[in-house]
Amino acid sequence: MKKINLLVLALTLASSIQAQLPPVFGEEYNDKVSQSDLVKTYITPQKIIWKSDNSGEFIKNAASLLNKGNGQVAVNDKNLCRFISTEENKPGILLDYGKEIHGGVKISMGIRESKTPLKLRLRFGESVGEAMSDIGGSQNATNEHSLRDYIVEVPWLGSIEVGETGFRFLRIDVVEAGEDAPLKSVEATFIYKDIPYLGSFKSSDKRLNEVWATGAYTVHLNMQNYLWDGIKRDRLVWVGDMHPEVMTINTVFGTNEVVPKSLDLARDQHPLPQWMNGISSYSMWWILIHKNWYDYHGNLGYLKEQKQYMISLLNYLSTFIDEDHKEILNGVRFLDWPTSEDPIAVHAGLQAMMVMTFEAGSNMMATLNQEALQKKYAKIAKQLKKHHPEGNTTKQAGALLSMANLADAKKVNAEILTKDGVQRMSTFYGYYILEAMAKAEDYSGGIKVIKDYWGGMLDLGATTFWEDFDILDTKNSGRIDALQIENEFNIHGDYGEYCYVGYRHSLCHGWASGPTPWLTQYILGVNVLDGGDTVKLVPHLGDLEFVNGTFPTKYGVLEISHTILNGKLKTKINAPKGLKIIQN
Repeated sequence: MKKINLLVLALTLASSIQAQLPPVFGEEYNDKVSQSDLVKTYITPQKIIWKSDNSGEFIKNAASLLNKGNGQVAVNDKNLCRFISTEENKPGILLDYGKEIHGGVKISMGIRESKTPLKLRLRFGESVGEAMSDIGGSQNATNEHSLRDYIVEVPWLGSIEVGETGFRFLRIDVVEAGEDAPLKSVEATFIYKDIPYLGSFKSSDKRLNEVWATGAYTVHLNMQNYLWDGIKRDRLVWVGDMHPEVMTINTVFGTNEVVPKSLDLARDQHPLPQWMNGISSYSMWWILIHKNWYDYHGNLGYLKEQKQYMISLLNYLSTFIDEDHKEILNGVRFLDWPTSEDPIAVHAGLQAMMVMTFEAGSNMMATLNQEALQKKYAKIAKQLKKHHPEGNTTKQAGALLSMANLADAKKVNAEILTKDGVQRMSTFYGYYILEAMAKAEDYSGGIKVIKDYWGGMLDLGATTFWEDFDILDTKNSGRIDALQIENEFNIHGDYGEYCYVGYRHSLCHGWASGPTPWLTQYILGVNVLDGGDTVKLVPHLGDLEFVNGTFPTKYGVLEISHTILNGKLKTKINAPKGLKIIQN
């Protein structure tokens, strides 16, 4: 039996370390599947949330579904769960698998008098409310991107495997009257990359540790054949959304083929003059991701493969600058959804992104020994800095202005980023808000944002981070893992704007993982230099008593331990051979 590894909850500093994730679901059985290093594991439900019948007349022995099995039906199985239906009573049950997963379900039926297949309606849900909902309606449940509400037939004395979506909860209803059906098991089929968590983070603050691990797990689920944005909805390669995901992969898993595979797909799907995903900023994020990918892993051969397209893209971007050094990008002008209706914010953010993109381009041209282009793109970046966008009051654009040195970092932090706490944040641009706070040297403020904002999702039952989250929506809202009660709002179904209204809202979105790389870089202090050859340690523990962690490098796993003793920081490291370490 193989144990499923899901979350890093403890750190072992040893000479040869691979962070093992504890068996949240206990011992199960798994099969290799054909796609690369994907594994399919069968998961037993952890609890029964709801039953349509508590009398024992129409649902019998339901608790047997919580017993771990072997996936094999037999003619002499006893004490199975039985669904008994009439015209007036068609039984249903809601199962909780304990944690959001990507995959489907395997339903096995025992022997019975009728040999006709059993029709069942399945409703997958990332929340209890979604699993209990119907398609459409005011709360906008959908079958988009992945089916989550449909009817299947289970064979007599056999099994059926169906579904490929993101879910934690499953509701099953008998469709037809006159059934007396014995179900042996209803197991989730969990499909994930079988890769070790090489990076880890453990501090004296358990809430920070849980946020770090949840961000890592969120991205892990989205590392399928390509790097998706979401496992239920947005099972697509969105290039801008990839940036926080790639930074999390750098931090947790190290180099992984899903990143270049996805970057190359986006490049090949969008030949110039197309913008990636139709969005000009996403083409810029493609360049910035390549800069980060090279910085962390130093793969010069792969960078050289991008040379022709990268130069063409940078030259094309340079045609969207007017005589006042102001960006005039066409296509979809987009940062994130909350700023999408604010042209002042969008311009400020795009101007900042243009600066960062040409600076990154200049840096990569230097790496590629393209001196003329290095100077050309550096000059463009310098000219772009002559235009200073005014009037922005949004945290998202303010963060980018700070990162691009178009505004004073400490002033932006004081006047915009810390105003009204974590209100008007987004899970995507929350990463850049944290980055700007670090630039303003407000590390304690960044920690508070993480605990209040991302921790706010944990307080509502999140096991993965969400596509969108408004802290104001938490007032009188119930948890996602419980039935809604009277006079209580549904945090999943009752809220949302733009593309994430109601249950269409994804509760596992990789772009929301920003705290994971941020905590490793600024609190554990891991700053990667020289294409991954050097790590500069600059920790900021603030009020934390200790921070321990590991970090994947091109030479192996770096182990770090910081402790405050008698008011002074004491650091211990175990570095792999070949890695240069710089300590302040």
